[in-house]
Amino acid sequence: MLICPECAYEWNPSEVAEEETLKIKDANGTLLQEGDKVTFIKDLKVKGSSQVLKIGTKALIRRMVEGKDHQLDCKVDGAGEMMITAQFVKKA
Repeated sequence: MLICPECAYEWNPSEVAEEETLKIKDANGTLLQEGDKVTFIKDLKVKGSSQVLKIGTKALIRRMVEGKDHQLDCKVDGAGEMMITAQFVKKA
């Protein structure tokens, strides 16, 4: 059992790991996992830059985070690391 130092809440880490698996789906409804390769389904403008990520650009999912804006932390070919919304990619 683990104990929170602030509120004294107790939990079993093995139970939490099973419950907190993120279920993030791509544009086609396929479940995504860390380590999957994805491709863009539309051109995306990079905020704060003049760069555009073209349709078909490949990316590798490094980790997945919970949130409605950007769920995927990816390494994009030719652009580096960035956060991407899952609805604009499909599993390769």
